[in-house]
Amino acid sequence: MAVANRALSAPLNIHGDHSDSMTERDSGWLQIYVENAQEAYDSIVQAFRIAEDLGVSLPIIVGLDGFTISHTLERVDVLGEDIVKKFVGERQYPLVMTHEGKTVSFKLDPENPMTMGPNALQNYYFEFKRQQEEGMRNALKKIQEVNNEYAATSGRSYGNGLIDGYKLDDAEIAIVCIGSTAGTLKVIVDKLRQEGIKAGVLRLRTFRPLPVEELKNALKNTKAVAVMDKSMSPGSLGAAVFHEVRNALYDLKERPIIVDYIFGLGGRDSSPRDLRRIYEDLIRIAKTGQVEKTVHYLGLRE
Repeated sequence: MAVANRALSAPLNIHGDHSDSMTERDSGWLQIYVENAQEAYDSIVQAFRIAEDLGVSLPIIVGLDGFTISHTLERVDVLGEDIVKKFVGERQYPLVMTHEGKTVSFKLDPENPMTMGPNALQNYYFEFKRQQEEGMRNALKKIQEVNNEYAATSGRSYGNGLIDGYKLDDAEIAIVCIGSTAGTLKVIVDKLRQEGIKAGVLRLRTFRPLPVEELKNALKNTKAVAVMDKSMSPGSLGAAVFHEVRNALYDLKERPIIVDYIFGLGGRDSSPRDLRRIYEDLIRIAKTGQVEKTVHYLGLRE
């Protein structure tokens, strides 16, 4: 499913934030978020291979920022139809036994009728949910494999498929985000680097399954990290991406200080000046080790 990410009503708003798919984070969907139109195209092609792998067998969301990517004009290089067909391949189905005792492919087939998932009570429901978790774990490897194979076919790749880091090797401060905001942050990081500030960006491409080990390795040497959330979880301490990143880094012996910046709800723009201010906050946090507020609202009238 290609999802042009948009705000949730009420009140009515059709512009871009991540509220829609973040509400699905515990429903069993794989979730990939893209930075630009080219990656949206490339990720859709990859998504068929990932979701239909027998070891995964889960539905997949490819999230593209509503309006910012979905309704603006940008060049996209496409592959030939034959190349795409070869890359995606023919779907393979697991074999199951029907109520008639026949072993057939697990698909809708009038010649071999079967009932699919109508009811699961106490005796099997738990096992079904555990299988979803197994599929998620298998997807971590499959997403990376498909990213590498696609790079060999197209010449394009996106980090390791799970995370896409920018100038993180020696970064002392970093921002974690998903989606198109990463493009603007990279420009800001370049300017900060020219000023001698060791800043970086980590774009979380795959949100489900969460690449915990990759997050740990990429951020273990940072002193302060800001997570940017384009959604809210009212009544909670911060929002979805913040919760996940902070939890993933909790067991590091020397973990960075982590703060949350909620921004862009309902499609509100965040200027480069606003985004640079986050890095300025991180510089201060890294120097002092002190946090005045854990959760911030960027560009909000209060």
